[in-house]
Amino acid sequence: METIPLLEGKHIVLGVTGGIAAYKSCALASQLTQAGAHVDVVMTEAACRFVAPLTFEALTGRPAYTSMWQRAQGGLPTHIAHVGLGHAADLLVVAPATANTIAKLAGGLADDLLSTLALAARCPLVLAPAMDVGMWSHEATQRNVDVLRARGVHVAGPARGRMASGLEGDGRLLEPEEIFGHVRLVLSEERHYTRMGVLVTAGP
Repeated sequence: METIPLLEGKHIVLGVTGGIAAYKSCALASQLTQAGAHVDVVMTEAACRFVAPLTFEALTGRPAYTSMWQRAQGGLPTHIAHVGLGHAADLLVVAPATANTIAKLAGGLADDLLSTLALAARCPLVLAPAMDVGMWSHEATQRNVDVLRARGVHVAGPARGRMASGLEGDGRLLEPEEIFGHVRLVLSEERHYTRMGVLVTAGP
């Protein structure tokens, strides 16, 4: 993939939460990096049970953060570095976004690095939900999603299909290429292209 001017040099924080769909985030991190973005991956404890932080480090060439407190591998250089990480971001993407993480963000909780960073960030937020059918359709989850949408959060998906449980329905994480498209859309809107008038005249 060639670099894309819209993404070149952009600082994107990719939040990865615990779910089998976390493996798709590896392809997304790679695509964003190849497009020219600087990708910092922030993983929840549960996410590390599905994908190793080293995988993201190899794909992005940057550290993968897993803790606010640990100073060794996977930790931040200082206990307040999440503020700088959040403020420097041009976009925060959470993919996959589990029901638990969506509930945290809707309620303003900050009990791990990702949720704390999300509160500190001042950039647009893209959520790509991924969970089982019943969890996505549950009234509590739908109410939390509505709260986040009302705050201007961009919700990408979920898709319909077969789940790891064997059930069919809404709740699958979008494919990395589709999430990549949502990233481009949100970043282009930040450049206010949607507020520009375009005149098309006749001609060959």
